[in-house]
Amino acid sequence: MAKATGGGVAGRIDWCTFGGLALAFAGILGGLVLEGGHIQDVAQVTAAAIVLGGTVGAVLISKPFDSVRSAWRRIPEVLFGPAGPGADELAGELVGLAKQVRRIGIASLENQAMEAKDPFVQKALGLAADGVDSRELKRIMEMELETEQLRYQTDAAVFEAGGGYSPTIGIIGAVLGLIQVMKHLDRLEEVGRGIAVAFVATVYGVALANVILLPIAAKIQARAQRAQELHELILNGVLAIAAGTNPRLVRLQLDAYCSSGQVQREQEAEAAGHARVARIG
Repeated sequence: MAKATGGGVAGRIDWCTFGGLALAFAGILGGLVLEGGHIQDVAQVTAAAIVLGGTVGAVLISKPFDSVRSAWRRIPEVLFGPAGPGADELAGELVGLAKQVRRIGIASLENQAMEAKDPFVQKALGLAADGVDSRELKRIMEMELETEQLRYQTDAAVFEAGGGYSPTIGIIGAVLGLIQVMKHLDRLEEVGRGIAVAFVATVYGVALANVILLPIAAKIQARAQRAQELHELILNGVLAIAAGTNPRLVRLQLDAYCSSGQVQREQEAEAAGHARVARIG
């Protein structure tokens, strides 16, 4: 069975993420230029160091290191999207397994379990092949689902924490800049420029939160929802297969997860094919 997961190994490029980042920065910097400003006006290494260093430090203080490391490993998934088939393809594969089990028995799932790359799929098929009671199988796999969702939420919470801290760190940077400005009030011609530079840290803090950190947290939560839907599809399919459900009924059960109605269309095409054969006969 193909790898079926809403997260983990990165797959195709997520153009929505890259496009959103490009549009956000183009809008912000483009607006600056349209107002008569220059890119150099917001290119302040000191402000960036204060905001990035302060935000990362605050996150490390507030979150366990293992959580921060796990969240960092989610970034490729955010940028490139999860690998694996969608709901339509998974439903088709599960219907194929249902037909296989009807022909040669439930023990035939053992090979698919060993070949599966997704641990969730591997465990579900393995339990079914071992003849585990359906209620126990469901209980075990639902615990897996809950644990997986908890990991997603923990990783998203790290980025949400960073998004909460960075604007405040930006304000701290601005205040530090103003302190330096106040030391040189004897040179009034430089006061205005110094104040403008001081507020760059505030811009960095707010932009980091609202363009990068909080959107990443939201994307991780979206990935969590997708993973849950796909794994629920797999669980319900495996439970139906283990119960010896007719493949056509398996199709109908899984069609609810298929946004495009692919399973239902396959069933209609199969029925039409049988009708043609009957007419020819």
